[in-house]
Amino acid sequence: MTLVQVSFDVPEYTAEVSGVGTVRLLEAIRESGIQPKFYQASSSEMYGKVVETPQTEKTPFYPRSPYGCAKVYAFWQTVNYREAYGLFACNGILFNHESPRRGETFVTRKITRAATRIKCGLQDKLFLGNLDAKRDWGFAGDYVESMWLMIQQDKPDDYIIATGETHSVHEFLDEVFGYIGLDWSKHVEIDQRYFRPTEVDFLQGDASKAKKLLKWEPKVTFKELARMMTDADMNLAEQERILKDHGRKQK
Repeated sequence: MTLVQVSFDVPEYTAEVSGVGTVRLLEAIRESGIQPKFYQASSSEMYGKVVETPQTEKTPFYPRSPYGCAKVYAFWQTVNYREAYGLFACNGILFNHESPRRGETFVTRKITRAATRIKCGLQDKLFLGNLDAKRDWGFAGDYVESMWLMIQQDKPDDYIIATGETHSVHEFLDEVFGYIGLDWSKHVEIDQRYFRPTEVDFLQGDASKAKKLLKWEPKVTFKELARMMTDADMNLAEQERILKDHGRKQK
């Protein structure tokens, strides 16, 4: 369960998978005695209604969704099993990490997919929610490297992984649509269905600890990420257009 919006529709399922599921894994490790290295995928959504900016490993959590609440539960269970049973269990508190492989229901991929399809004449409108929401967006490839580095350490610990920059959905639209020569304001419409019952307005991570101890640094910039995703989806849209044109000719 990774979709925050969907977690409001299925809160019990979210808690079962993202929260209790983690405990089941930790308990299986404890009972087996195998002692593997355990990585828990924590989330910036745990900070929710942020109490300080930027967020660090010491910032109090204030989740604003069933997903965020489940992740907080999983985070503290991981810490507890590490301290109580000596497991190598670490939390990677990853801020938003995107790539061309991102699911199409996530806002970044939803934007790049729609923008390229609009450019190719395959659709006309894109429906979105809160354009003012700001996120710390990074490249998933960089973030996976950080996960690997965490489990190479001699001692388990918890780390924030982020770029330290924040950009709004509005800015992401500007970057993507501008890159392919479109004016997003002519195609984007606001739909109240895509607003959360409790919004998370601003997230910005401080990855100083990871940079110091893991020697980790994000490599892909916001602009590079947006263009990477747009290029990949443009290829898909062009292929889709070719197939559509071919189908018309067959008729």
